[in-house]
Amino acid sequence: MDQPSASPQRSYTRGSQEKALLAMTIGQAFDNTVAQYPAGEALVVRHQQLRYTWQQLAEAVDLHARALLALGLQTGDRLGIWAPNCAQWCISQFASAKIGVILVNINPAYRSSELEYVLKQSGCQWLVCAGAFKTSDYHGMLQGLVPELAEQSIGKLHSERLPDLRGVISLDAQPPSGFLPWSQLGDLAASVSAEQLRERQDSLHFDQAVNIQYTSGTTGFPKGATLSHYNILNNGYMVGESLGLTAHDRLVIPVPLYHCFGMVMGNLGCITHGSTMIYPNDAFDPLLTLTTVAEEKATALYGVPTMFIAMLDHPQRADFDLSSLRTGIMAGATCPIEVMRRVINEMHMSEVQIAYGMTETSPVSLQTGPSDELELRVTTVGRTQPQLESKIVDEAGNLVPRGTIGELCTRGYSVMLGYWNNP
Repeated sequence: MDQPSASPQRSYTRGSQEKALLAMTIGQAFDNTVAQYPAGEALVVRHQQLRYTWQQLAEAVDLHARALLALGLQTGDRLGIWAPNCAQWCISQFASAKIGVILVNINPAYRSSELEYVLKQSGCQWLVCAGAFKTSDYHGMLQGLVPELAEQSIGKLHSERLPDLRGVISLDAQPPSGFLPWSQLGDLAASVSAEQLRERQDSLHFDQAVNIQYTSGTTGFPKGATLSHYNILNNGYMVGESLGLTAHDRLVIPVPLYHCFGMVMGNLGCITHGSTMIYPNDAFDPLLTLTTVAEEKATALYGVPTMFIAMLDHPQRADFDLSSLRTGIMAGATCPIEVMRRVINEMHMSEVQIAYGMTETSPVSLQTGPSDELELRVTTVGRTQPQLESKIVDEAGNLVPRGTIGELCTRGYSVMLGYWNNP
């Protein structure tokens, strides 16, 4: 429970100090879980019909980490990823973390101008991209931005508009000329030994940047929140601790991986507990999510309130046995009490929790608990997370009494390193 401040009417709280933070890199945490549960199921990607045990996922991650080293990526270089949810997204997340390369999450809905801004502002050296998604032709947009792709040899790109970009890795089986197919990326690993990967991994420390997430905020161009291993690994860990995740849990992740909800609360919440990551589709679909929960016997489910409403109101919902569900997170908007009541009663999520935060705090800074009263779960955003502090201040920066409107401030391990190249 929170510790009240010296004057309890003041709006300052400190989260529990009982749980120690993980003083390690994402690569170390990943390897620890693999060593502990090698045969456990790590990742299920329904729309690609792929399943990985922790050992198999580790082999894929290490292979692609060595391939990225073969491309010449150095510690602190940036690798962009512009794709919907898929196995390659997850593999790229952990492969880049193992070699100290900063993963730049790019919103799958971005148009050419937004893509150009983010690639340029972050100085991405390489980009992993899907061929297309929904109405977006990713290859076409990139060919428009970087016409030099077709003429220059792979990995030797010199682009006028994107001077830092050296090449593009496509998830398509047969991309246009100039793109390196993902299916051939792994072949490059032959030139880099497991020992070289280990040396790179051992040279990293947990306060280094590992992720840039662009957040629009309310003004101007998106800003790149720069997050460290320590920031996001611990946030995923603390979210999972609140949910009571274990190696027996199976979490369905229909929220986007490019967002903290998917890659931190989802993927990192799972790897710090040995839980199974399950992607029902490349983007949210209520029927596919319900099917996945039932067929995979999921114990946990993430979503924003509109996703839960779409599942609850789906005409076929009654056909699915959702009784394996226990917990999950609803976040991103306030949850009406009737929706929360239905999620608990009709979807069996008796321990569903509300989480609140922002990209700049990795993201979660406040979360309800598994046994909180229904009323508290819908009228509040919970209590200050472990190892964090919260306060509400007025425009002059003074603490305000509880119940007063003001600005919410968070202090602690989760606060970002800063905005990328934008002090």
